Amino acid sequence: MEEISIAPKIKKQSSFGLEQQVTVHCTASSESLYRVWTSTYLICKQSGHRSKIMHALDITWCPNWCLKQQGQNFTLIFEALPKGCTSFDLVEIIPQPDGFCYKNIQRNKQDVYRVVM
Repeated sequence: MEEISIAPKIKKQSSFGLEQQVTVHCTASSESLYRVWTSTYLICKQSGHRSKIMHALDITWCPNWCLKQQGQNFTLIFEALPKGCTSFDLVEIIPQPDGFCYKNIQRNKQDVYRVVM
């Protein structure tokens, strides 16, 4: 299994400790407009607990859009998941269609994940 590490850019730009955070690295699957809402959560499949988004790198917050080329990345950082969580969903709860929704992400020891959007 490939070891995933936290990029120095994230460590440098973060104003909070990373030891209790969950990091999700996202890659654009095609050229498109992207943005993230403050109502984006990691939802624990076992308890229903919602971990709030805390920080976003290389993406704009709603209502602004940013153009991402295929293969470009952005990073989302969330509050910690509960200790008993073994899988979770990444969900934008928004008042329109097509929010981020990635189901059944299996938890790992590093709490660092990669998704293709």
